[in-house]
Amino acid sequence: MTAAREYTLEVNRIRLHLREQGEGPLVLLCHGFPETSLVWRHQLQALAEAGFRAVAPDLRGYGGSDSPPDVGAFTTLDVLGDLIALLDVLGEREAVIVGGDWGATVAWQAAQLRPDRFRAVVALGVPLMGRAPMLPSLLFPRTETALFYTHYFSEPGVAEREFERDVGKTLRRIYFAASGEAGPREDARTPNPFGMVSRDDGLLAALPDPDQLPAWLAAADLAAMVASFERSGFRGGLNYYRNLDRNWALQAAFDGLKVEVPALHLIGERDAGRVMPGMDRIIEAMPALAPRLTASQVIAGAGHWLQQEAPEAVNAALLGFLRGL
Repeated sequence: MTAAREYTLEVNRIRLHLREQGEGPLVLLCHGFPETSLVWRHQLQALAEAGFRAVAPDLRGYGGSDSPPDVGAFTTLDVLGDLIALLDVLGEREAVIVGGDWGATVAWQAAQLRPDRFRAVVALGVPLMGRAPMLPSLLFPRTETALFYTHYFSEPGVAEREFERDVGKTLRRIYFAASGEAGPREDARTPNPFGMVSRDDGLLAALPDPDQLPAWLAAADLAAMVASFERSGFRGGLNYYRNLDRNWALQAAFDGLKVEVPALHLIGERDAGRVMPGMDRIIEAMPALAPRLTASQVIAGAGHWLQQEAPEAVNAALLGFLRGL
């Protein structure tokens, strides 16, 4: 089996950097924050060996892809427009879309709005959710001393300055703290990069810098991610959070529309999202929003970076789902 090849295509008036491996029905893999297409390295290989064409783009704002200057160009619909155009340029009528973290949000919306192009959806971590009762900026908490991480990310330039001061330290701390190796999420002592952030100290001060990398993250892979973010910066990825309220406003146009294609949800046992208030009820309610949801499966011991932390379990579930379509 040949290794994944990397190349760049122009789609939807921007350039996207891609990793591709294999031939057969298309599976499109969408990463989250702070990641690039490299996080799908285990799935690209497994999908190719199973007879699929696996394509993982650096989403707009990340890695080798373009990052538009306008903050408003990073809504979920903008990203979906890139993916529709990418299918056209690849010469593909349809694909199965797989996403993790922000990529899962994009994947759910792709399947919801364009079932003619995305024949099935797999989401890692983030469940399918209905439209919130109010703007996200009003929903998430703030106090005099701390604010929810989405608020912290939404202030232009603030998180960039902290994260870009030492990219290696930033990624080591965030990757470890959100992984299963950080500890059980029911334990308040387990570090969490996706919680409340000190107004004085920022996000990284509360996260440990591990003495050694997690077992699932090779030094060479971390070095590649560090080099990527040293080139691109974090602005593009943070701009996704700066459009949360805009996404909510746009969602009014398709509020109540269900995901009618086959769907699978996977989440790590130690994903920080599982202990957010109300998350258990959101996951339980998914079948009403996705009538063809085959399962919502919990992967033992794994954290937020599911496809890297538990590649064998993810690949087995993914390939079983694909073969059942």
